[in-house]
Amino acid sequence: MTDFERRSIISGIGQSAVGRRLGRSGLELTIEAALAAVADAGLELTDVDGLATYPGAGIGGPGFTGPGSPEVQDALRLNLSWHSGGIEGPAQLAAVVNAVLAVGAGLARHVLVYRTVTESTEQGAGGRQGIGLGGGGLGGGGGGAPSVGGAFQWSIPFRAYSAANWLAMCAQRHFHEYGTTPDQMAMIAINGRRNAGLNPKAIYREPMTLADYRASRMITTPFRLFDCDAPVDGSTALIVSAVEHAADLDHPAVGVEAMGTALRGRPSWDQFDDMTTMAARDAGAQLWTRTDLTPADVDVAQLYDGFSFLTMVWLEALGFCAKGESGPFIEGGQRIALDGELPVNTHGGQLSAGRLHGFGHLHEACVQLRGEGGERQVPGRVEVAAVANGGGPNAGAMLLTRHRW
Repeated sequence: MTDFERRSIISGIGQSAVGRRLGRSGLELTIEAALAAVADAGLELTDVDGLATYPGAGIGGPGFTGPGSPEVQDALRLNLSWHSGGIEGPAQLAAVVNAVLAVGAGLARHVLVYRTVTESTEQGAGGRQGIGLGGGGLGGGGGGAPSVGGAFQWSIPFRAYSAANWLAMCAQRHFHEYGTTPDQMAMIAINGRRNAGLNPKAIYREPMTLADYRASRMITTPFRLFDCDAPVDGSTALIVSAVEHAADLDHPAVGVEAMGTALRGRPSWDQFDDMTTMAARDAGAQLWTRTDLTPADVDVAQLYDGFSFLTMVWLEALGFCAKGESGPFIEGGQRIALDGELPVNTHGGQLSAGRLHGFGHLHEACVQLRGEGGERQVPGRVEVAAVANGGGPNAGAMLLTRHRW
């Protein structure tokens, strides 16, 4: 174990308007979030000397990518010592991990990190489409049948078009091996909706009962409509700063305690050695080797919920419950409620607050650690937060603290 991560703090956070079909450009939303984060960190744009984003320009379907780092650098007229923007790495947290590494190595002192999506506007009145990380549609030339290669050639002929289908099979395997039930999994969605009711920015705030959940349409067995995240438009930004900047803040700094980035299985949606956990297993295990804290020290967990089952995967991978026991752990929802032993997705998660592609979870962890959650603030003093992003063969995890050095 080293103290590499602890050379950095998250000094500022910012978020644009978040909503369905806002009709605003990705660059406009990014600038709104970025300026808020810079101001929150007590900085000027001239202080920012690093820039990082996920996934990088031109990747995924319409509305998925957001503006690339060169476009944002130009719009904000940043003078950079370091920058990064690319899809490879530990899921959506790759950009934050890269920023922490850059600050720790002395390549930059204040790194602006952002993630922007406009998927809701790009989809228009239609539904979700296609394959790939961004849900981009199947394309073909000249009006003929689409051409599909690579790994997709083995799934598309069976109408497994998206991660919803691939991860539904992982959920089914978990149900088969461990006796997990749909009503147990429903608690992730119901808990998120309850918390979203206290979040003014959340997309879906009306109460949801188990009966409501059961009545929603099946999307891909066992996932129902409310097990799938809600596409939105919005941008989230944060500033990763050198630890010395903590003394200059007018709010609590968020310390970076540890990161988990490992991938020891095959980078495949359908050829991993354990389909009930996949890459979360490796990232979660590595996280705890880089800190003297334990799962028992965590006060709040913001766990990726692109699909509700993924939150259950992370509960096991991060050691909050034993392997195969996430179903009983969340049954009834009391343990993961705001006043439970492990509050989960306190802003509503992507299922109800909207799919900000994992950065909403990171933003919420900072809000909770700073004690700024308002009605949804976890009771007591929140000292440690776990953040986990990604599913399938892409996974990354972070442990954040109310700055303690």
